[in-house]
Amino acid sequence: MNADDTSMLGRSRVATRLPAQDLDRARLFYAQKLGLEPVDERPGGLLYRCGGVDFALFLSAGGSPGTFTQMGWEVDDIESVVAELQRRGVVFEEVDLPGLRTRGAIADIDGNYPSKGARGERGAWFRDSEGNILGIGQLVT
Repeated sequence: MNADDTSMLGRSRVATRLPAQDLDRARLFYAQKLGLEPVDERPGGLLYRCGGVDFALFLSAGGSPGTFTQMGWEVDDIESVVAELQRRGVVFEEVDLPGLRTRGAIADIDGNYPSKGARGERGAWFRDSEGNILGIGQLVT
């Protein structure tokens, strides 16, 4: 791969793909719990758009490993987003690891990428109907 190949990818949009064993169940979860509707669909896939970025749910015989965050949203007010999602029935993960512990569904995370101009982040995680781990984050400046 030469430098031109890398720069082509650097100029390209990135789109997340999440597996779903049951697209009807996933569509219902994303609509009822997250308030999201697909912007497009095809056999075996649902396309969603948030903040100008696409993600797709695709029909898969395999399940999500559910061992890491697969996609996340950056929000301005994590408390209100978590409260609204909980009101809709979303159950947040409780995390208790060295250096990472949730309190009231939200963890304070030290450090961030210098390019983001933040000293930390606050985060919360939940699983969708298909076992994918999704995150909510808020920069701490």
